[in-house]
Amino acid sequence: MAAASPGSAVPPAGAGGPKPPFVHPTAVVDPGAELGAGAKVWHFAHVCAGARVGAGAVLGQNVYVGPGVSVGDGCKVQNNVSVYEGVTLEDDVFVGPSAVFTNVRTPRAHVVRRGEFAPTLVRRHATIGANATVVCGVTLEEGAFVAAGAVVTKDVPAFAVVKGVPARVTGYACRCGEMLAGKPRARRFACARCGATYVVAKGGGLAPDAAGAAAR
Repeated sequence: MAAASPGSAVPPAGAGGPKPPFVHPTAVVDPGAELGAGAKVWHFAHVCAGARVGAGAVLGQNVYVGPGVSVGDGCKVQNNVSVYEGVTLEDDVFVGPSAVFTNVRTPRAHVVRRGEFAPTLVRRHATIGANATVVCGVTLEEGAFVAAGAVVTKDVPAFAVVKGVPARVTGYACRCGEMLAGKPRARRFACARCGATYVVAKGGGLAPDAAGAAAR
């Protein structure tokens, strides 16, 4: 993982070795920021010193990545998203356009709260829809799916779908993104698209069904 200069380009397909990161000429990558192989930083984006953007991650137009933020491998952060200090995105997270993160629970313009940032963790394969808001201090577990426009104020269980203001669990989604159909209070779910199976996990959410996977 290395720094990349504005205007650096990804080599053509078939070139040997890992692809270098691409940084659009209008983007700003501060010294001390790290970009993984094949990462792409598009128009007017800003990656601050101390931030890490993983291999193959894509930052859309006007994305801001704050100091110390980690954006995992394969993440896709769409246009007009600010990922503030205190937010961590694990691998393969999708953040839709104009989604919002925060890092202070009770902000006042005249009160300095830099030492009070509440961390937000978005685990791998999670999806955050367009214009959703994630209030700081929560964890979105693996495969969580936040609907467009939802306001998340508490933790979201693994593979749960949350909608509304405030966001509430309305169902479950497969790792592939397909909504999982099941009877009320069902204990096992199967994906109609990819065939993956899940069981209800202790503490809420779903877990991949190891027995079902072995049977396929």
